[in-house]
Amino acid sequence: MSDEELKGPELARAVLDAAKVKRAARATQPRKSPEEYRPRGYSGPGPDPRDPAKFGDVLARLIKARGWQKPAAEATVFGAWEKVVGPEIAARCRPVKLEEKELTVEAESTAWATQLRAVAPTIIKRIAAEVGNNVVVRVRIHGPAAPSWSKGPRRVRGQGPGDTYG
Repeated sequence: MSDEELKGPELARAVLDAAKVKRAARATQPRKSPEEYRPRGYSGPGPDPRDPAKFGDVLARLIKARGWQKPAAEATVFGAWEKVVGPEIAARCRPVKLEEKELTVEAESTAWATQLRAVAPTIIKRIAAEVGNNVVVRVRIHGPAAPSWSKGPRRVRGQGPGDTYG
């Protein structure tokens, strides 16, 4: 019988016999020494360029190689907001947008917005220390958005809240 005519169990038996012959031939060959398995230029226990790298280091090299420093710094402003301004201030306000080096911050109340305007230069310095200079050069702080009176299922055209409250 030729190899093309083998089917099912006969084919499996032929493959198994071939593997046994190959294993027997390999058993008669001398074993390699551990030095033969090591790659060329094995340096020993010290640092080696082939050692695994830290993820942060690899990511930093990738950001630098692709020219993503500015977008990464801008994203860090939002991601590290609590670290930059502190937990108390971060609980009372949040960064909304960053456009053309101007950071817009929304405070939870007008009182907090007033207080934050007083410390805006300090916030800019902390951002510069955390992510680098010239990422944020201006901070615009506003209070919470007022409720809209112009939309809703029972809206009546007219003067609006002025006729109710004043």
